[in-house]
Amino acid sequence: MTIQVKLSTKTDHTISTLFLANKKTKWDSLGLDKKEIDYIDKKIKADEKFITINQFTRIVFIQLMEEFDKKENHQKLEGLRGVGHKTCTTLNAHKYATIQLTSVNDLKDELLAVAEGCALSNYQFLKYRTDKKETNTVKEIQLISKNITKRDVELLNITIEAVCKARDLVNEPQSYLDAVTFANEMKGMGKLAGFKVEVLNKKQIEALKMGGLLSVNLGSKTPPTFTIMEWKPTKAKNKKPLVLVGKGVVYDTGGLSLKPTPNSMDTMKCDMAGGAAVAASMYAIAKSNLPYHVIALVPATDNRPGENAYTPGDVITMYDGKTVEVLNTDAEGRMLLADALSYAKKYNPELVLDFATLTGAAAAAIGQYGIVCMGTATEKQKSTLKESGNNVYERLVEFPFWDEYAKLIKSDIADMKNIGGPVAGAITAGKFLEKYTNYNWMHFDIAGPAFINNNDSYRGKNATGVAVRLIFDYVKNLAK
Repeated sequence: MTIQVKLSTKTDHTISTLFLANKKTKWDSLGLDKKEIDYIDKKIKADEKFITINQFTRIVFIQLMEEFDKKENHQKLEGLRGVGHKTCTTLNAHKYATIQLTSVNDLKDELLAVAEGCALSNYQFLKYRTDKKETNTVKEIQLISKNITKRDVELLNITIEAVCKARDLVNEPQSYLDAVTFANEMKGMGKLAGFKVEVLNKKQIEALKMGGLLSVNLGSKTPPTFTIMEWKPTKAKNKKPLVLVGKGVVYDTGGLSLKPTPNSMDTMKCDMAGGAAVAASMYAIAKSNLPYHVIALVPATDNRPGENAYTPGDVITMYDGKTVEVLNTDAEGRMLLADALSYAKKYNPELVLDFATLTGAAAAAIGQYGIVCMGTATEKQKSTLKESGNNVYERLVEFPFWDEYAKLIKSDIADMKNIGGPVAGAITAGKFLEKYTNYNWMHFDIAGPAFINNNDSYRGKNATGVAVRLIFDYVKNLAK
């Protein structure tokens, strides 16, 4: 269940509370007794910054802001999301349902960051668990602040809801979430949030001659889908739309180039995390009624070695007429993304952003700690995107995009080949995609942070919902 964040005007000493404070805080003003104040002083002398007082009927948390004195603002806010995570974990361990957050200096962004970290930490995917004993108990976060508005709280709740929707989609096994069901889930999100959704079926995709998407689908009994989502408010601030593209490979065996390494298929239900991210972002943008025209495209299929699966050596004619020599059927994401990027040309976009769990090379390069990006966007667009990446701590690492890398995907018999060899795999994948663009564009390889095997603070374990907060923050800033 998603936590609800609410504004409150009344301090309640019967429920658990977190104070953002400092060493000069007058502790008796917080309703603490002498023994508790002595305990706090003892902890401060021991240089502890996060102090917990168990009052048996509730827990009082104190976070000393001196911990973040030497941090940049985005690092401070990330640290405070971590404080939210610690708070949520403790509350659930003690079976509490509600927490009040307040600040002795009425800090706004800091309190919102704690609330965000706490709420996202409470996420669970229990759909297939028959024993619900481990269900988290925290249900409500109350913010006490004169500086936080109802709109601030509304946007925070929408952010949390959208991230959790993306996580749910990525955590779903392929036995439920095939390409058709994925498209239906996006339709449902459109109905809830008020954006338009059109799903192209296999016959329509064949009529469009989307060779990339159709070739990947050849090995499957389940038809592909191509989902088009649009949010076009009447007073949009942009004349040309922002277009989002998300990879929707609902399961990836590698095709006939079967994934060879141990356990390498175990998490391949997550190969549609890019599609989930752009769909959930559309949900957030529309539900927030942001005055910005945004379109999202999600080509979806599974990649299997059955039926008449495409083979290494095949030459595929893509949606835009270019030909591709397939040398590895496990380099499938770029095939269907290429068709979507070509399709995006019809919208004459101001900018196109694509999100994909595309390469192991990106994950190997920077791990789960950021997003690899590259592309042809303007320096101003890149700067704004990187700023949003810092704001939500989904940091962007821009890789070089030199022309020389394009030489690595030259083919002897076709316009290009779908892999570039043993070096610079993330970049050659990007150079492949670039061939299908004629507009400002950025590619985001989320292979590292999309699905993780260890608990990582408020990101949790397994699906993280990465890129939803990045996209939403970016569009919010554009819409201001």
